[in-house]
Order: sequence, then C-alpha cells, then structure tokens
Amino acid sequence: MKRALVLTAVVFGTVFGYSSVFAEDEAKSEAVKQDKELTVDQIVERTNRVSYYQGRDGKARVKMVITDEQDRKRERQLVILRWDAPNPKLSEEEQGKDDSYTGEQKYYVFFTRPADVYKTVFMVWKHLGKDDDRWMYLPALDLVKRISASDKRSSFVGSHFVYEDVSGRNVDLDEHELLRTTDNYYVLRNTPKDKKLVEFAYYDMWIHKDSFVVVKTDYFDEQDKKYRSYQALKVEQIEGFPTVVKSKMSDLRTGGNTVMEYGEVKYNVGIPESIFTERYLRRPPREYIR
Repeated sequence: MKRALVLTAVVFGTVFGYSSVFAEDEAKSEAVKQDKELTVDQIVERTNRVSYYQGRDGKARVKMVITDEQDRKRERQLVILRWDAPNPKLSEEEQGKDDSYTGEQKYYVFFTRPADVYKTVFMVWKHLGKDDDRWMYLPALDLVKRISASDKRSSFVGSHFVYEDVSGRNVDLDEHELLRTTDNYYVLRNTPKDKKLVEFAYYDMWIHKDSFVVVKTDYFDEQDKKYRSYQALKVEQIEGFPTVVKSKMSDLRTGGNTVMEYGEVKYNVGIPESIFTERYLRRPPREYIR
C-alpha cells in the first residue's frame, strides 16, 4: 500500500465525550479478536483517507503552543495549505467531483508569528513509493534549505512534533497488526520494517470505528516503555468532514508538550498546484495565506 498514514489524528472528543468513553473503553477492552468485516489494510486505508485526504484540498490556521519541561511556553502561528493530486484514471470533469483518490500531495506551511519566524515556509511534496521532498525557507538568511530524508524524525520548528508527523508516514514503512477491537475503537500496532531508521520500536493507534479518525497514538521504545504520546483533544464537523481543531503531542521523558489549535478550516478551496514551488517560498501566495 503506497499511501501515507497520518500520525496527526482526529478525535470525536467533544462529540462523543472522548475522555469518559475512552477510559471506559480501555477498561472493557476485549481479548484480541480480528474484525470480521474489515482487514487491517482496509482499516489503515480508511484511516489514511479520513486523516489526510478529506476534500480535494484544504486550508487551516494553526496556533502552536510549545511548553517545555520547566513549564515555559512559546507560541507560533501558521497557515497550512494542502493540494491533492487528482486521480489520473478519471476525466477532468470526473476529477473535479472526486475526493476519494489517495495519491500524492503537496503541503505549504507559512509562519505568521512571532516575528523571529515570520515568513518562514515549510513545503512538502509527498510521494508514493519513495521519500518525500521537503524544503524550509529561512527569510532571515534568504535561504532555501532542503531537508534530508534522514531528518524526518527531527523536531518540527522546535515543537514536540517531528517533520514526519506533519507530512505523514508512509504506511509501507511499517507492519500493521490489529491488536483488538472494542465497542468504539480499532487498536492497531505499527512496527517499523527497518528499526534503524527510527527512534521507536513500535507505536499503537486507537482508531474510532465509525469515523476512522485516530484518537490517540502512543510510541514505545525497545524496553516497551511509552515515551511519546499524541492525543486529539477536540473535533468538529466542518463541511461534513470530521476535523481536528485541537491536538497535543507529549514527550513523556521530559514532560514537555505541544498543543495545536486549528481555526478557519476550509476544504475544496481551489488551491492551484503552481504555488507549491520554490518560487513561492520567497513570494508567498497572499490570496491563500491571509
């Protein structure tokens, strides 16, 4: 399966009463049992689509609050634009109506605040079957920096998210196992095929069974100790799509965390592919980022 699986997740926290449902659900989790209706690959595919491919493109404003181990806070604000490649098997007219294809994507992340990161741009071309291309534009140096594929597990602009969290992890890099199903969730374990490339031994995901949104992801080291955890804290229905509006990544070793809040989320904006180029790193497309 040559698709990228989202690590940033969404949860029906406010819709379904996330905290109480989740705690109750864990308490009554059943023994390991293969779901009879869906295969693991089907669960992963649906989760991938819901998490990354809703609408044919998208836009959101994001406020990021980074809290370190001494409870000191830093804030960053940014705009994220997403463009999805259309299905090449469809006519142009059919492509305009189709949002089910999960092919290549492009991301443009423009930082608006604070002043020291203003106009910084992070751009990703997400590929199928090979490493993504990533660039960072640093306005203070007027420098476009190519981000190495080996840096994809590095911190994203000083936050507790890594580059791969932002642009997604290719599902082909992991083995996927359905640990159990509960009344509300599929629980999947994802183990890297090449452990030398990552810092984790495996990670477990809780996926809402009706919506296929990820409600939590826990990362474990070689000693089976959980050291990193993602939680989606709030979801809203926007234009018919379940959408994360608040999420949190925690470093359990240091005690630090980063909370991201999403606003002004829009789908099917009509963002042109042409802006996802090196030219627009230095000349941001004002009509789409304001």
